[in-house]
Amino acid sequence: MGSGQERNSSKKKKNKGKPLGPKTTNLKPKNNINNNKQPQSDDQLEDQTHIETGNLQSKLSLFLDKFQSANRLQLSSLELDSLTDKCIVDFPGSTDQDVENLGKQVKAAFGPSWKDELCDKRLLEGKVGPGSPAVLIISTSALRSIELLRGFRSLTKECHAAKLFSKHMKVEEQVSLLKDRVNIASGTPNRIKKLIDTEALGLSRLSVIVLDVHPDVKGYSLLTLPQVRDEFWDLYKTYFHQRLQGSLRLSLYGPLVSDNEFKGKKKRPNE
Repeated sequence: MGSGQERNSSKKKKNKGKPLGPKTTNLKPKNNINNNKQPQSDDQLEDQTHIETGNLQSKLSLFLDKFQSANRLQLSSLELDSLTDKCIVDFPGSTDQDVENLGKQVKAAFGPSWKDELCDKRLLEGKVGPGSPAVLIISTSALRSIELLRGFRSLTKECHAAKLFSKHMKVEEQVSLLKDRVNIASGTPNRIKKLIDTEALGLSRLSVIVLDVHPDVKGYSLLTLPQVRDEFWDLYKTYFHQRLQGSLRLSLYGPLVSDNEFKGKKKRPNE
């Protein structure tokens, strides 16, 4: 019996640290983006910008459903056919609120031209006019707008980002700032629309709109918070929807939730 126990002990030592069951070394994960939790290089982010077509199409369909429901309208089949998954630019890990990677992801979306589009501070006659950003970030509050800009610090050293919200900032002050070149702007729907209405904020270069749909501590987001939601859809319907059939792309930064999920009182964040 002693020799049998020694043999069993020897086997256990040989197997220590080895996985039980069949070998799985040849199995590949279905989605490397979701399974990779390590920091990613710029090249990896650029390669992963092109997400599965089905995923992009489902995001676009859900967004358009929300648009139609909020505005009580029905898009024609012809209009729906013109809105393809190419309208959506997806970012790996966008459901995580790690804004440090946001700048890298936007840079990847622009490809080789990212430096000219996002970092250059010169006005170029006939090509780059004043107050016309290439990237516009829309969120629910001033604090969230500033937080998201943290992800763009490496891109805004030479050409500062424009902060387009009402808290502690007057319209006249922002109009003055928009007389220079702007590559990246971040703000709230109401103030953004007001600046477009007055032609201080231009849309001629606008290529990517980042919609921050991450829920806040109370569970509300840009598409669910009363009043802010209405202001966003008014802005989108007036200035962005038709452009979506051209070169403009949307990034839905965060998880989309049902409009009926939250039924709280009408509250508005301190912009």
